[in-house]
Amino acid sequence: MATSRPSPYHAFNFLVQFGNAATTNAGFQEVKGMSIEVTSSEYRVGNSPVNYSMKVSGLSKATDITFSRGLIGLLDLYQLIDAVRTGIQTPQDVHVQAQDEAHNPVMTFTLKNARPIRYTAPTFNAKTGTEVAIEELVLAIEDLLVE
Repeated sequence: MATSRPSPYHAFNFLVQFGNAATTNAGFQEVKGMSIEVTSSEYRVGNSPVNYSMKVSGLSKATDITFSRGLIGLLDLYQLIDAVRTGIQTPQDVHVQAQDEAHNPVMTFTLKNARPIRYTAPTFNAKTGTEVAIEELVLAIEDLLVE
């Protein structure tokens, strides 16, 4: 589904979908940390004619993803992690869809078997009167697929 064009897409048009239901309560300010990494190991055969080791590919791993949004008085993010800690929720796929300026989908990042691992409530500070209260949800994922 990836749609190419000569100029890069902006990073501020995206849609987040948890499981099969679109998140319609509030948009997220930021989704960060979507990456995968393939580890490598060094290996050298004892009778190798060269005096250096080879690099061989190892396991791949996906990093934890952080979703941030302004506090809007809804409990949906807290309820996601509460369902995990009480044993109700099972891992589910999460989709982050990049969009063009007309909000047409151009690329989808699928976070496979995502499960909430941390909820962070906003930091409250009476000295700063201009900052927005931000809540965060961190998901652990098994794999990242891009379409």
